Amino acid sequence: MARVVHLGHQVWTNYHETAACNLKDRIELSNGERMNGRAHLKDVAETVLALLKEAKQYQIPVRPIGAGWSPSPINVVEDGWLVETLRLNRTFKLSTKDLHEDCEGAAESFLLVQAGATVDEVYESAEEIGRSLRTGGASNGQSFAGACATGTHGSVWQEGGIQDHVRAVQLVTPERILWIAPKKAVLSDDFIAQTGSEIIRDDRIFAAAQLHVGAMGFVTAMLIETDPIYMVQNIQKATKIRREHIDWLSRGEFRKFSNKFGLNEDPYFQQVILNPFDPFEKNCLLRFLYKRAYDASIPAPPAGQMGAGYDALTMLGKLMTNSEFFKGAIMQFAMEQGYPDDRDVDDPPAIATWGNTTEEHVPIASLFNGSVTLDRNKLSEAFDLIIDSFRKGGGGTVVTLRFVRQAKGLLAPAHWPDNVVIDFDGPDVDSSHAGYKKVVEALDDAGIEFTRHWGKTNNLDERRVKRDYEQNFADWKWAQAQVMPDAADRRVFANDELVKLGLI
Repeated sequence: MARVVHLGHQVWTNYHETAACNLKDRIELSNGERMNGRAHLKDVAETVLALLKEAKQYQIPVRPIGAGWSPSPINVVEDGWLVETLRLNRTFKLSTKDLHEDCEGAAESFLLVQAGATVDEVYESAEEIGRSLRTGGASNGQSFAGACATGTHGSVWQEGGIQDHVRAVQLVTPERILWIAPKKAVLSDDFIAQTGSEIIRDDRIFAAAQLHVGAMGFVTAMLIETDPIYMVQNIQKATKIRREHIDWLSRGEFRKFSNKFGLNEDPYFQQVILNPFDPFEKNCLLRFLYKRAYDASIPAPPAGQMGAGYDALTMLGKLMTNSEFFKGAIMQFAMEQGYPDDRDVDDPPAIATWGNTTEEHVPIASLFNGSVTLDRNKLSEAFDLIIDSFRKGGGGTVVTLRFVRQAKGLLAPAHWPDNVVIDFDGPDVDSSHAGYKKVVEALDDAGIEFTRHWGKTNNLDERRVKRDYEQNFADWKWAQAQVMPDAADRRVFANDELVKLGLI
């Protein structure tokens, strides 16, 4: 069986120190001594099943936790058990004999990933066998399962969220160990049986499990699909843009935008960081990543040259945390101090594998993270409204534009064919919350549909979740009931946030 360590009653705080809870017990899981991957998965799942049965018997709420990365209180549980999975971090290759006869993929494209493996560990495992992920979030310290559960995304405009890699989920409830997969099989029935799992092959239940927001059971492992390894070239710069460039982005004219500010080719990844108090007269911060063929002879560049995400924004939060004055010039100074050195088209190229596009982070206490996701074609219509409302609300964060395709999962926030994700990141002070609230109100008043990130500050409730996801929400609730027909099983995973969202 897997090892279980009871660390007892304590106060637990999440990674970014934005939420805390009083625990009845903090429980740490780790792998046993077995070498066989299927045996590992079976041992862990049976250990978790026993814990959940006990929790149900004594009516103790349980929260599985990986890195505890989400700034929202979605990962806390008051007077319950927090079950840590970070030591369940192995990944396993597959062979052709493990695949179902209906599987259309090759064995080398799949990895079995335990629930506690971090995004960075999955990157490394994939690269060791000449493979790569297609997209990822702005950071690499989250558990892969946790990133999938909340719909973590990047700015790869031809891809959705990190959960799009998932091809099956091993999920444990207080009564069952399940292997949830789409109707078209990937792994053989015999392989799955050796993991101790009962098979559910159903497209709708699988689409619910891909992005389950921690409310469908305890994920112990995932099957993910990877791509052949590739590299990306980084261009990043501080420069001014004009209002018309927002229209280019809204229309999806990414090649045109790239040609203006980067290389004359389609970017693979792009983001725009703006000072909302003066978005066109002050420099904004641009980052492009361009796909390149893999070349093992190219050394990894120094840290800071390839980061694809919030490296600038975490530094921004650190610089601004102790001041309530976040307007204009101070914000611009903080942005430019926090951004890595320019890497322009005429500079020696910085090229690395996809796994090197993010860097290790340190937690930033009291950081505000909020976002809205909307149809990319609505960006031109919504941009001025968002900026004006944000300023009227006294907002105190930078604004980042990211672009992604429709993501997998019934509750994926990026559910339009093409999406723009507009992030608001900065210090956790009243002005940040007030500015974000004004944006949300203005979009509603204008009748512009949008969604919000599950793992960030979002001010959502059940009524709003039903409105935002409509039939997808109903389908998700149906799938949850198929997995856990007994309401007492579902209550094992309840916390205040999930109850408020209507997911438990």
